[in-house]
Amino acid sequence: MTHETTRRTVLLATGATGAVALVAACGGGGDDNGSAATDSPTGENATSAPAGQGEELASTGEIPVGGGKIFKDEKVVVTQPEQGQFKAFSAICTHQRCLLGSVSDGTINCPCHGSKFRIADGSVANGPATSPLPAERITVEGGSVRLV
Repeated sequence: MTHETTRRTVLLATGATGAVALVAACGGGGDDNGSAATDSPTGENATSAPAGQGEELASTGEIPVGGGKIFKDEKVVVTQPEQGQFKAFSAICTHQRCLLGSVSDGTINCPCHGSKFRIADGSVANGPATSPLPAERITVEGGSVRLV
């Protein structure tokens, strides 16, 4: 018995293969090697650590008043807009996800396309970025700035 390939058979097989690929690509499987935690700009998975028990980033003296410091490995920027007031934001630009490059003149600056974000609240001071930097959680105790 010979089977003749019809247009309908080809279309059905192609559609089934595409549907399987789509389901596999969109699946929310539980074992993604932790990529969801590392892709999260807000560090949501780290918030369960007790205050003051997170990773030490710097001493308070390392963060200049009116400026800040970028921690490239942690992808976090810590600022001190006013004496004793410390803020932390994602160090990933919201425009095209470049690592931020510097903090100067009251802004956190992206070297890729020139976006600038205010050190006080992470809001956009200069585009092309249109979204503010997501806040990160830190604690400041005993002269130490810690990522929570």
